[in-house]
Amino acid sequence: MSTQVFIFGALNGVGIGMIYFILSIGLTMIFGLMQFVNFAHGAFYMVSAYAAFAIAQWTGSVLPALLISPLLAAIFALVSERVLLQRTYNLPHEAQILMTFALAILAQETVTMIFGTLGKNVPVPEMFNGVVILGGFVYPSYRLFVVAVAVVVAVVMWLAIERTRLGAMLRAAAENAEMVGLLGFDSRKIFMGAFAFGGALAGLAGALAAPLRGVEPLMGREALAIAFVVVILGGLGSFSGALLAALLIGITQSLMSMIWPGGAHLMIYGVMTMILAFRPTGLMGRS
Repeated sequence: MSTQVFIFGALNGVGIGMIYFILSIGLTMIFGLMQFVNFAHGAFYMVSAYAAFAIAQWTGSVLPALLISPLLAAIFALVSERVLLQRTYNLPHEAQILMTFALAILAQETVTMIFGTLGKNVPVPEMFNGVVILGGFVYPSYRLFVVAVAVVVAVVMWLAIERTRLGAMLRAAAENAEMVGLLGFDSRKIFMGAFAFGGALAGLAGALAAPLRGVEPLMGREALAIAFVVVILGGLGSFSGALLAALLIGITQSLMSMIWPGGAHLMIYGVMTMILAFRPTGLMGRS
């Protein structure tokens, strides 16, 4: 592999990794705040991706979908939390897994009935349909746009969590929800908002990924598996760990796709296994 090809693959991996980061940070936030195991997170990603496809078909452009699809995923997450999932908060994790897994299957089968089983392509936004010249090679403009969006999301989330009153309430609710309630704040509304926001982040990842990989009914399962790998590898509840793990997984997958396409997904779990063997708490996890 030449240096130029290696750099191109690494840059592709950064783009993929930033999508994984947006996807997994919502899962990290929900688990870190609520200690809730959400197997429906991939369904929010899939529903948003299909919404992006439908909006692109109706409007002729995928750009509106980047705003509308995450909102639809947030609504789906909010309704699911209010109607079904809040009933499992005080139950063992096994009940949460069964409920969210059933919700994911229901979403997958609904999408299959509406759109069919065949995969579908989503066009790249026209304004990002070109390339950017980087040194001696060209790079797709849309992938740079994805990286830029992910960086903005990361900065905004860090500022919101670490520098705002809302972020302080979220951190306090994660540590002691009962104490937050005694101080006059409704922890249930905090959890509801966090769940909807986590769904919106998964939806944003799905909308961004749709022009790169297309849409198909099983994409939610793949996204869920990768999201859990990123969360576990980065360290449960760690924001910076999720970013580092997502980039590592994205770059590994991209480079292996050029060297050994059949083993690209295998290497994701290989990297996770090797790192957890030496750091059982993850890259940035607390012991």
